Parts: sequence; structure tokens; C-alpha cells
Amino acid sequence: MRSLDIARDTCERHHPGLLKALDAVEMPEREAAGSPVLEIFKEYGGAGLLVPREYGGVGADALDAVRVTRALGSYSPSLAAAATMHNFTVAMLFALADRVVPPTEEQKALLSRVAPDGMLLASGWAEGRTQQDILSPSVTAVAVEDGFVLNGAKKPCSLSRSMDLLTASVTLPDADGGQPSLAVLLIPADSEGISVHPFWDSPVLAAAQSEEVRLHDVHVPEHLVIRGTPDDPSRLDDLQQATFVWFELLITSAYVGAASALTELVMRRERGTVTDRAALGIQLESAVGLTEGCARALRDGVDGEESVAAALTARFAIQKSLAAVSEQAVELLGGIAFIKSPEVAYLSSALHPLAFHPPGRTSSSPHLVEYFNGGPLQI
Repeated sequence: MRSLDIARDTCERHHPGLLKALDAVEMPEREAAGSPVLEIFKEYGGAGLLVPREYGGVGADALDAVRVTRALGSYSPSLAAAATMHNFTVAMLFALADRVVPPTEEQKALLSRVAPDGMLLASGWAEGRTQQDILSPSVTAVAVEDGFVLNGAKKPCSLSRSMDLLTASVTLPDADGGQPSLAVLLIPADSEGISVHPFWDSPVLAAAQSEEVRLHDVHVPEHLVIRGTPDDPSRLDDLQQATFVWFELLITSAYVGAASALTELVMRRERGTVTDRAALGIQLESAVGLTEGCARALRDGVDGEESVAAALTARFAIQKSLAAVSEQAVELLGGIAFIKSPEVAYLSSALHPLAFHPPGRTSSSPHLVEYFNGGPLQI
């Protein structure tokens, strides 16, 4: 498939050998708990895709990022989902670093290790919680001397067993009784008080390592806290919209990748009539066009509410489209393929979780209607 070949070529350009290494592992092993896909991802430089070049990374733009994620999704939906959590977190942290003048030496030293050392970043934010904003805090912080003590849990937390750094958004009280502020804390995964517990029971996307991460009296020193400052108190708030767009685009692309693999099976096996295959291809390519169109807009400077509305519109349209792709592709491949090829049933099942990522379509509907009618957009 032409557009999937372009996505794979983009991945090969940025991470030479990664897809070949993934392809060498049979799909059941790739997608199972205990899969080696995250180790392969690290080995072939996957952690550095959105890390700026001055920090030793690839510095990919939004279009290349969605293409790489789609390519990963066509080989391993689990890896693409986990890579999304890493990459959107990286996008936030380096956007913050770009605006901190200058970042602390400790922060700069830590960020400079992400790409060269292949550090994987997990998110302790609200991803996975029903009807919650991706950027909502999921842990609590209490101020202590030289930093904060964190308590709480994140479930599911992708990359839970492979993460090198856990990032958490917390609401910090104002010392003078004013409005609380949002801060991002950088927490080494080997910090005392962090533990990982079983949570993900489904075999679908099991290799994403989406278990429960608990934090019990975890101390985070002040130099690993990124917060607003008196001269720029809304610094984090200003970046939330851009970060939200990154998440929506990348996670959608992960599932488009899985749908692409399913569609490719139909095309290669020449199942159904030419008209059937054309209809299936049109359905899939419309999803590709929506994600890549939003990525181009983000790359070219569209931001704020306009970018968020575009990303959500694309995501919800694609969510519906991929359900049709799954139904059509499985029907065209036929019963014997479903019985004899576990990948057919697996890829079809792997498309459903897109609907579970925040924000939910139902909760978003009144906000989108208000925006479509000329009002402000709330996430």
C-alpha cells in the first residue's frame, strides 16, 4: 500500500532497522505480555524521535511523527500505543525546556540523556481514566523541604515496567492562598516508593505494559519540578493545548496503523471484488488523510483552540471510520482467514481501544458543538 510504504520509509529513515527487527518477531509474541518490542524500540533509537536535535534526538516534525507511529502500529499496536505515551510526554517536556530561561542544570542534564540513553518516559497523568482530561493530575503532592512528597496511583500506566522516568502532573497549592498551579514533576523510575502492580488483564495491547503504578511517599526534589513562575504563571497552561493535540494525533495514528495492516492483508490477498477493495482503501485513506492533514497544520503553525478542535474532529471521525474498516476487512478476508490467521482477529480487536482514550466522544460533544457555533472550546 502506497501510503503505508511512505510511513514505513519514514520510520526507516529515522530509526534504521527498527521495523525489520520487529518483523523478525512473530505477532503473537510481539503483542504478548513480556514482549521484547519495547527493548527493540529503545535499541533502535525510538526514544529520540521528538527530542530536539540540540539534545541529541531526531527532532521529527508532526507529519513524520504520525507516519512513524502509523508504521509502528502496523507491526505492533501495543508498541505504537506505548510509544505515543512516551512521545507526547517528550513533546511537553522539551516544549517546557524551550521556554524555561534557562532550564536548571539538573533538568538540562536529565533531558540531555533521553535520546542518547534511550530513556523511556511514562505518564502519570490522567490517560485511561474514563471521561478525564489527559492532562488532569492523577497524584497528589505535599510540599516538604526541598521538594514534594507524592502519593497516588496511575492505572493503566503504559511503559510501567520499562520506564526510566515517570512524569506526573500535580496541582500545587499557592503559598499565599491564591489559585493553585499546575506543575510537572520528573520522577526517576527507581525512586523509593514506586511500585508496579498487575492491572491489564486483556490480551489486546498487552505488550504496552499498561499496569498500575503506585506512588507511596515518593520524594521529588525541587530541581526536578517544572512549574509556572511569577513572571510567567501560565507557562504550563499555555502548553497544555499543544500537548493535547500531540496526544490525540499520535494515539489516533497508532490505531490507523493497525487498521492499515488489516487492510493490507485484504489488498495482498486480493479478497473481494475490485470495488470492495477500493471501498476499503478509500475508508482507510480518508483516516490517513485526516491525521496527516492535522499534522501538517500543526507543523505549519496552527495552534490553540483551532488545532485542538481539528485534532478532536479527526480523532472522532477516524474512530467511526476504523470500525467500518475492521468490519469490511474481516468480512472480505473470510471465515477461514479468521480461523487460521490469529492476526486477523487480533488486529480487528486492537482497533476498539481508540474509543477508550480521553476525552470521550460523549463528554466532548457539547464542547465541540459550542466551538462549531462560534464559542470557546473547553477540553
